[in-house]
Amino acid sequence: MMVSSKAGRAATPDGFDAQVVVIGAGPAGLMTANLLGRYGVHVIVVEAGAELIDYPRGVGMDDETLRTFQSAGVVEGVLPHTVPDQLLVFVDAKYRDLARMAPPMGEFGWPRRNGFVQPLADRVLFEGLGRFDHVEVQWSSTVTGLAQDEGGVTLTVDGPGGERTLRAAYVVGADGGSSQTRKSLGLAFEGTTAPVNWLVVDIRNDPLGRPGAYVIADPRRPHVSIGLPHGIRRFEFMIKPGESEADAADDAFIARLLERYVPRETKLDIIRRRVYAHHSRMASRFRSGRVLLVGDAAHVMPVWQGQGYNSGIRDAFNVAWKLAMVLRGDADDRLLDTYELERREHVRAMIQLSTWVGQAVSVRNRVGAALRDLFFKGISLIPKAKLYIVQMRFKPMPTLDRGAITRVGAVSEPTPVGRLFPQPWVATTDTPRQRLDDVLGPWFALVAWNNDPAALLDEDAQARAAAAGIRLVCARPAVQLPWVDVARASDATVVGDLDGSLKRWFDARPESVVLVRPDRIVAGVATAHRAGDLVRAFLAEVGAPKAELQDGRRTR
Repeated sequence: MMVSSKAGRAATPDGFDAQVVVIGAGPAGLMTANLLGRYGVHVIVVEAGAELIDYPRGVGMDDETLRTFQSAGVVEGVLPHTVPDQLLVFVDAKYRDLARMAPPMGEFGWPRRNGFVQPLADRVLFEGLGRFDHVEVQWSSTVTGLAQDEGGVTLTVDGPGGERTLRAAYVVGADGGSSQTRKSLGLAFEGTTAPVNWLVVDIRNDPLGRPGAYVIADPRRPHVSIGLPHGIRRFEFMIKPGESEADAADDAFIARLLERYVPRETKLDIIRRRVYAHHSRMASRFRSGRVLLVGDAAHVMPVWQGQGYNSGIRDAFNVAWKLAMVLRGDADDRLLDTYELERREHVRAMIQLSTWVGQAVSVRNRVGAALRDLFFKGISLIPKAKLYIVQMRFKPMPTLDRGAITRVGAVSEPTPVGRLFPQPWVATTDTPRQRLDDVLGPWFALVAWNNDPAALLDEDAQARAAAAGIRLVCARPAVQLPWVDVARASDATVVGDLDGSLKRWFDARPESVVLVRPDRIVAGVATAHRAGDLVRAFLAEVGAPKAELQDGRRTR
């Protein structure tokens, strides 16, 4: 049994056992707890299991997820368990390329494709909770009852010491695809399940050693071969009609499946094995009162684009800062409605893409497979189409038209509002090279190009920004860093644009001030003279209380 991440907890205000109870210690739940912990929120994670899950799961981590690990302050712990810039190749039955994906380093500061070992990444997240006196994990604890009222949520928990109750302001349900939290709320889980199952096997002392990820669209038996960190090889095989989970538990059966790659007599060090069904489902709602669903509790999708894991991490980031803002009194509870508003359509797009790719890979009719292969080989002859696939431009990106954003002050079309802000390498007067997000910090930032943002804000906007904890940042060419001016004497942090990436971003649009959310989505943009209007409009949008200046002091 794993021990709690804390021997004791700091006192929680308002008579709650925790401000937030997270149900489930999977990746989405653990990431939510890490982010909330960093925002100073009191959290209890309740997990039905006695320890972290160790069966084979996610193997693909994208740049957005690594950026979230960075924001949670644990990216250095997870990097040793990754394969950066992992090649993804779809091949036919004869191992001839159908589609090859080798995207370059993305604009968000991390490789776009990374192989990884999920149990090790989950452990990094769990151990990260040890930084916080106000976060606790309770193992072998099953939630058997959940009742909401106007002031909070009361949970009945059955654990090692018997039945107990927990009281929290909000609950995050992160208890997987079979979520009891979702079921207790009476929410539908609509969608489909693929008609065939897949056997997943992780092998230590990789018998092949190739670093890439290969999807073999062989109509005789579609399968997958992926090189993972630490000498681990992942194989996934379609289970044919007449084959059972009992067969999958037989080493001889696995040896027959692998004989295309290794002789049957080869001794294999099998770490984990599991039979999976591929589901394409989404909860009818992501929020029900004071309970919010994240990760597989809210949606599940086939594995083919590796986006089930990454989508759960996006959920965690989106919901964590909003909960923190509401609990701090910096926003109205209605802000939490924007969680589903912002996430549902992106999740739907990922499910549709993953389902379509799965259907294409799983074709078992030889004629259908031949036509599919011909289609993809034809696309590869068209340079623009090939580049579109190689660089993974088909991947749906978070794009918000509604939610916790504002168009006040925005001029350009298409607008950068609702899109991810880039993360280049920058310099400060103290650090010659660091990633931009590390300078911005884990909360909001108002970034102005070549201007002191404090000087752009009137007293009212300054008071509002300070009360909301918005960091002021002045961006300029790196060669200007030695110049001592008013920005050094103000509250603004000065960053130098090392390779021109920030300048190019601002060059592309008339707005020179950008408000960046904690999840690195652009909350709003404005020309310099409308910076104060931008701050006021966004804070009004999220229901922030008015801040005033009294006797020279900012109050709220």
